Amino acid sequence: MRKKIVVVQGHPDPAPERLCRGLAEAYAHGAEKGGHEVRRIDVAALDFPMLRSQAQFERGALPPAIAEAQDTLRWADHWVLVYPIWLGDAPALFKGFIEQTFRPGFALRYRDGRIPQGLLRGKSARVIVTMGMPSLVYRFFFFAHGLRNLKRNVLNYAGVAPVRTTLIGSAKGMQRDVAEKWLSDAEALGREAR
Repeated sequence: MRKKIVVVQGHPDPAPERLCRGLAEAYAHGAEKGGHEVRRIDVAALDFPMLRSQAQFERGALPPAIAEAQDTLRWADHWVLVYPIWLGDAPALFKGFIEQTFRPGFALRYRDGRIPQGLLRGKSARVIVTMGMPSLVYRFFFFAHGLRNLKRNVLNYAGVAPVRTTLIGSAKGMQRDVAEKWLSDAEALGREAR
């Protein structure tokens, strides 16, 4: 079944040699080869301020780059979020993007005296994260806390499900053949839109 896919490249460094950029492109290329329609969001290229108050989050003006990103995310059936783990969590720029994007009216609707309603039902996601430490250490010693927060408290809460994850550890100094295998795996996931 043909899907509409958005690939969100969340590495804040615009350098083309970053593994996250390669993984995002490999996934997008595979999806296009699989007959899916693909759009891209490069967080490093977006111009938006960080939110500094609850009032800004709930009622502040939406920066044009974020409004465009929300339109692209609404359009897509399946989201792919690719970013590195820095200090156990996503980089500040990517987290700032998530905070700006997942505002009331897009991700959820407040309801008096009740749990907010998720507005993104019917969408699925794949989250691909890279890290310097071995992925088993992140998963079992640190309990993948940053990734779990994104999955449960942001994506699932807004209605995005299922959310599948790919953890790529020991990315710093990764051998070329190992990197090529991960890129090939990302392309295969894109062909299948998983």
